[in-house]
Amino acid sequence: MTDTPAAAPKKRVELTARALILGCLLAVVFTAANTYLGLKVGLTFASAIPAAVISMAILRAFKTSTIWENMTVQTVASVGGAMSSIIFVLPGLVMVGWWLEFPFWESVLICIFGGILGVTFSIPLRRALVVEAKLPYPEGVAAAEVLTVGSRGSEQTESAVRENKAGLWVVITGALVSAGYALLVAGRVFAGEAAKFIKMPAALGGGATGMGFGMQFALLGAGHLIGLTVGLAQLFGLVVAWFIFVPIMTSPDFVAWLASHGIPSVASTVPVGASPEELAVTVWRNEVRFMGAGVIGVAAIWTLIKLAGPLIGGLTSALAANARRSSGEVLDRTEQDIPINIVAGLSVACLIGIGGILAWFAQGNPTLASSTFLLVAGGLIYVVLIGFAVAAICGYMAGLIGSSNSPVSGVGILAIVIASVLMLGVLAVAGLPADPSVIAFALIVTAVVFAVAVIANDNLQDLKTGQLVEATPWRQQAALMVGVVAGAIVIPLILNLLNQAFGFEGGPKGIADEPLAAPQATLISALARGVIGGDLRWDLIGIGAILGVVIIVLDMVLNASTKGKMKLPPLAVGIGFYLPAAVTTMLVIGAICGWVYDKAIKTTRFADIGRRMGVLLASGLIVGESLFLVMTAGVIVGTGNDAPFAMLPEGSTFPAMLAGLVAFAVLVVALYAWVRGRSAKV
Repeated sequence: MTDTPAAAPKKRVELTARALILGCLLAVVFTAANTYLGLKVGLTFASAIPAAVISMAILRAFKTSTIWENMTVQTVASVGGAMSSIIFVLPGLVMVGWWLEFPFWESVLICIFGGILGVTFSIPLRRALVVEAKLPYPEGVAAAEVLTVGSRGSEQTESAVRENKAGLWVVITGALVSAGYALLVAGRVFAGEAAKFIKMPAALGGGATGMGFGMQFALLGAGHLIGLTVGLAQLFGLVVAWFIFVPIMTSPDFVAWLASHGIPSVASTVPVGASPEELAVTVWRNEVRFMGAGVIGVAAIWTLIKLAGPLIGGLTSALAANARRSSGEVLDRTEQDIPINIVAGLSVACLIGIGGILAWFAQGNPTLASSTFLLVAGGLIYVVLIGFAVAAICGYMAGLIGSSNSPVSGVGILAIVIASVLMLGVLAVAGLPADPSVIAFALIVTAVVFAVAVIANDNLQDLKTGQLVEATPWRQQAALMVGVVAGAIVIPLILNLLNQAFGFEGGPKGIADEPLAAPQATLISALARGVIGGDLRWDLIGIGAILGVVIIVLDMVLNASTKGKMKLPPLAVGIGFYLPAAVTTMLVIGAICGWVYDKAIKTTRFADIGRRMGVLLASGLIVGESLFLVMTAGVIVGTGNDAPFAMLPEGSTFPAMLAGLVAFAVLVVALYAWVRGRSAKV
């Protein structure tokens, strides 16, 4: 017996209460998962496709459900997940010692006001960047494909029903396997990481280096999603960082040469007789990472230059559309955005709220209180100008390479450097000292801009999906704002839980004393302290900037000589510099696994289905491990036990590492083989 297409509903079912409620529940799940993943590896994943699959499976129980209602669920859920990227900045306030925990209302309001500005700032760009720009929007197109195949009202076939059910089981199975493996790692049955550090031979300088990879299914899934091009670019950055710069900068001869020229060296501060791991990691964390910041900064500026033409054209087109609407022209339903006067009113309301947060912060600090007006006015101008610029940049880049690969990290780094430099100007004008409150103020302003960036990054991707399934833009934009609120409420709760359980690099220790790397927040807070404190290693950033220019040239040459078949994205190379080596290595392995899987099914009759199933598997792997570790944080905080799931005593490192390697490899092969088999049966 086969399902038959449901009769078309008499009215358009789109923005419903049940869709908003389900979307908010999924937003909570994906926000929690993305918050952990972002703090662990500095990456987040787009949750639109798994949200769409789950929505269709649940709303199928309602005869009146439609593709547009599923679109609403997906929109709310995906923007809630995207909101979690604010954790690339907020933990910096703990790292610099300004916050000991994340104050709930202050954190929520920063996310809400910045997130809604991300929606309103990107609304005028929809027509230009979504309708007219002909950008690929890889994730938006894929989500539309999934919705079209699986939703009622789309001439649903028996095959579509089977694919929808199979996709849900793929997500669930991936999540269970990922969470189960993470449980065994927490129980010390398997090691979570395999690494080896060595001292180089004297003939090669005698420096230190090392390599490793984290045996974590969340990293494997993230690698699958970023793709081979970005993965190999990150590998290039990893190789340059760990096999060129780290060995050179830990070489005794090089350290002696620096000392003879009065140049500071972190390697000279490492105790004599320290292990190769301590020496290599110290130099990478305190010096080589800043070169990666230089690479990312140059890459972000290059992106701005390339986008200048399209952005100007897009704004001109958007203003022309608004003028026609104002003159009385009735736009087609699929072209109806939230009216520009309401957009302006919401933007002003958010700016007033942001001004209130900045004024409250300044008034609460004796150092800043006398300059409250100057700080608030400058902060609001900064949010408007830089915020709109990053909304346009991130929206365009989401259309070009997808939300997951969009350079919000690079934008955040540029934003904090600009904010810190401007704060130096305020210090000079007002005669204020460069104390921690100034650094904290710069971080809060940057957090607002970052919220604008990440929501604009997700917004236009969702609007592209909506365009392809003929959703109503204003309804989507309203749903986006609901998603912002849902994600914003969850974030400080999860951050406080993880902070108490594990802690962050450079911040107070957690119960388990296993600090989360929070790579972007670490770098952004270090940049703010360095610029305002006057001790930033501009020389290292300068070397990275020069390297960034070289990489840009290499990318252009590769792109031209191979007609676009080979690329070297500079931002991805910079990320390879500043992510921990064990993280980057597994991301690369995940990218290669995804490429091998896609290539293996490319010529089969189920290639498209198999590709979608691969994406769902990767999403499930991320969600399962991430949610398990968020739950683990809750158990640690609740019990005060730093290893609540331990099954074996500490000390069995090598057997656990070997067992973990074997089990991980077997499970990876088995999962991909199983997904291929499921795809073939649909």
